[in-house]
Amino acid sequence: MKLVLTGAAGRLGSHLREPLSKMCDELVSTDIVDNIGTLYEGERYEKADLASLDDMMRVLEGADQVVHFGAIGDEAPFDQILGPNIIGAYNVWEAAYQHDLRRVVYASSIHAVGMHAKTDFIGTDAPHRPDTFYGLAKCFAEDLASMYWDKRGIESVCMRILSCAQVNNARALGSWLSYDDLIHLVKQSINTPTTGFAVVYGVSNNDRAPVDNANVSFLGYRPKDNAEQFAEKVLADEPEQDLDDIAHHCQGGPFASVELGNSGVATMNIVQDAKKI
Repeated sequence: MKLVLTGAAGRLGSHLREPLSKMCDELVSTDIVDNIGTLYEGERYEKADLASLDDMMRVLEGADQVVHFGAIGDEAPFDQILGPNIIGAYNVWEAAYQHDLRRVVYASSIHAVGMHAKTDFIGTDAPHRPDTFYGLAKCFAEDLASMYWDKRGIESVCMRILSCAQVNNARALGSWLSYDDLIHLVKQSINTPTTGFAVVYGVSNNDRAPVDNANVSFLGYRPKDNAEQFAEKVLADEPEQDLDDIAHHCQGGPFASVELGNSGVATMNIVQDAKKI
């Protein structure tokens, strides 16, 4: 099997490269940087721009599936989001169709439904309510995936990742996705015999998880990690919340309260713990 990983130079991509390289005969990792350093056995790197259909046609040639994690990973002005996140999504699905790939495994986001209340315990069938241009691009890609399944038979698993980063705030007690559970989710999304078009929340087995994956049990995704182990320290260090701030009420957290086009990540104190080899 040949797999392609977009966004290989990113933090999440760095944690996926090794396990993906062990799942296939050939892993093509791709991003817009010149190189990603030492490669794993069976892995090769190709520099490519998501906004170029020619580049996506080149890197997806001969592949069986693509794991699509490439994008601007934050809120930004619409004209910046448009190329990599929206046109890039079209280019990935269109190249997948033209090369007869079986499936696209896509890093969607909770921000596609970020304006839903956390107390609603939404399922995978919750209607889109994007909180940002970034979230809007995720809605576009999910709808694109649905259409390419209905019209062209390309399967997709859209993983709505909540927060895959170290737990250092109260929101993450519910939204955390550990790297081990991320890897498990991606593997299940690749290995499940039939998926059609599927949406699944990327979240660990947290006591306080605000979303429901019951509709996609067929994926066999059974997360093991639980953010409750961090609760005592996190809650002791957490400042008193301003209950008038919608960031504390909505699934999207800080992305729900930032002005459109302004960074949400800048307010989140994310630890940049990319995997090194």
